[in-house]
Amino acid sequence: MGAIFQSLGRTLAAGLVLLVVIVLLAGNVQFSHAWGAFVMRWLHVISGVMWIGLLWYFNFVQIPSMPKIPDEQKPAISKVIAPTALFWFRYGALATVVTGLLLAWMNGYIASALAVQKPFVAIGIGMWLALIMAFNVWFIIWPNQKKALGIVTVTPEEKAKAGRLAMLTSRANTMLSLPMLYCMVAQQNAGL
Repeated sequence: MGAIFQSLGRTLAAGLVLLVVIVLLAGNVQFSHAWGAFVMRWLHVISGVMWIGLLWYFNFVQIPSMPKIPDEQKPAISKVIAPTALFWFRYGALATVVTGLLLAWMNGYIASALAVQKPFVAIGIGMWLALIMAFNVWFIIWPNQKKALGIVTVTPEEKAKAGRLAMLTSRANTMLSLPMLYCMVAQQNAGL
């Protein structure tokens, strides 16, 4: 058992095997459009957990902790942890948007939701908030984090300015994440 948990790949593979066993034991899976849409929703939720989980990690843990870390230890964050976390953050955002759009298309409401038409107001607002947030991730936060982390060489002044802009945009995304998550859940639970 220890060998499984010493490798992230083996841990994830074991989780998928466990999932398959649970699905097979349930015994009532019918490979239909509805089941495919369910699987897409599951992938959308998993991607969203990765994306928003890392967004909240940055804002609730990493950013507030950085001033408390001694200068000689900060390179561990800026050179190792942050670039890896930002990789999963970016691609979590991308996967969330792609699976969400595919889910809306599979269920036949993509155009109505993007047009924020009744009865797709909640999901439409949630989708637009998510698209704004994903834009922020890819076109504001990531380019500025590359400067702030030294992945792209810039002057110290540009580095400080880029770090601040990335942080403020990340905070904006944290703010937007609350109504976005509400709208996503509200659509199927009549909460808007």
